[in-house]
Amino acid sequence: MPDKVGARRPGPPRPGSGRGSSATERAQWAATYESTRYDELPWFDPDPSRALVRAVDESFFPPKGAVLDVGCGAGSNVLWLARKGYEAHGVDLSPGAIRAAGERASEAGLTVDLRVGDALALDFPAARFDALVDHGCFHTLPMARRADYAKEVARVLGPEGRYLLCWVAREYTESMGPPHRPSLHEVTEVFEDRFLFGRTEFRPGSEDEGLPAYAAWLTRRTAPQPPPR
Repeated sequence: MPDKVGARRPGPPRPGSGRGSSATERAQWAATYESTRYDELPWFDPDPSRALVRAVDESFFPPKGAVLDVGCGAGSNVLWLARKGYEAHGVDLSPGAIRAAGERASEAGLTVDLRVGDALALDFPAARFDALVDHGCFHTLPMARRADYAKEVARVLGPEGRYLLCWVAREYTESMGPPHRPSLHEVTEVFEDRFLFGRTEFRPGSEDEGLPAYAAWLTRRTAPQPPPR
């Protein structure tokens, strides 16, 4: 486990590799955290995801091991995982988000691995993690890159690794919110060939729970998905 808090910057994707977010997307996310304090952003929550807490409390996640938060923002999930004894890792496309997460980790005296990183080109070897959590990254991606994202998170997750995916539901129709709000059908189309769907939840949203959202509890397949019949 890394012995320091820090923001590691991966190199840019190789030309022609087809991996990674665009320069425009990188600049947009960098600007978001430069122009607004992290705790004033509408999606910031100082507490961990309620779905993540349930996944750990109900033993969906293994009791220990290496967990990656994809699109970790200011680190609330990563910090909570570290407190629970996990080897906690977080990546975010925004340097400002990683800087904020690192400052919070230092203040709390927690050891975590925080990196400026790209969900479409993760800087980790294959099967590196026992579990992954994504609370709000997937629904920000361009729709054409969803399959690339699914392939990448599956690559870094070990066999039978657990994956908690949370996204704002299509049922939320207000103008403010993430640009893409996938249906459950769209999510299964992207992930089912690499993951087993153990459980899905819909939360209608409230002042305490936030926006209407889905959570899917997925397990990495150890064999190819059977063909249709």
